[in-house]
Amino acid sequence: MAPQLDAILFEAPRPLAFERAWRAQQQLQQRLLLDPSSADALLLLEHEPCYTLGRGASTAHLCFAPDSPPLPLLRIDRGGEVTHHAPGQLVLYPVLNLQRHGADLHVYLRQLEQVVIDLLAELGLEGERLDGLTGVWLEGRKLAAIGVGARRWISQHGLALNVDCSLDGFAAIVPCGIADRPVGRLWDWRPGLTAAQLRQPLLRCFASRFKLQLRAPRADEALPGW
Repeated sequence: MAPQLDAILFEAPRPLAFERAWRAQQQLQQRLLLDPSSADALLLLEHEPCYTLGRGASTAHLCFAPDSPPLPLLRIDRGGEVTHHAPGQLVLYPVLNLQRHGADLHVYLRQLEQVVIDLLAELGLEGERLDGLTGVWLEGRKLAAIGVGARRWISQHGLALNVDCSLDGFAAIVPCGIADRPVGRLWDWRPGLTAAQLRQPLLRCFASRFKLQLRAPRADEALPGW
């Protein structure tokens, strides 16, 4: 069995503005770029309502004028098209030195999907992949969106799992640029389930899949303003 690697867990108790979490990822990524031997990191949080566009995403998938969005709209440095974030959606941002985890972005995306599939299996649900698409579906509805970015094999961004969030915000976009695949949320299969209840199971599935030992940050590892 491969030894477990050390990883720092940063967990936000309240929904964060996207920019704040993005800035934290950039700080953690820069730390690993400067010292590739330092510990991997993981951010677990929920976002305040917003939309994000991948670096090459088309504004044609917006059902509103880009200069007057109904919620904050940000173009960011990940792959993929437009998506929506809101409280009740669990977001996991791994900032990893991918050279420790296979140095293959395609494999990394499949591993992130498998984390969600493993979690669904714990709930007695069978998550699915669709050929040629990234993400996880359940009975034809997309539960998890996945989009990543990397610099010199140091990752940013990650996965967003709809748990008990409102889906209303998705009506103003073509989620992930896929017009014929509706989004869903776990609450529709497991009524009463909350994002708070799934935080530890999601972390456990991620740590197991990536062979990580999660720990709290030391004083010298703290993020300013976090």
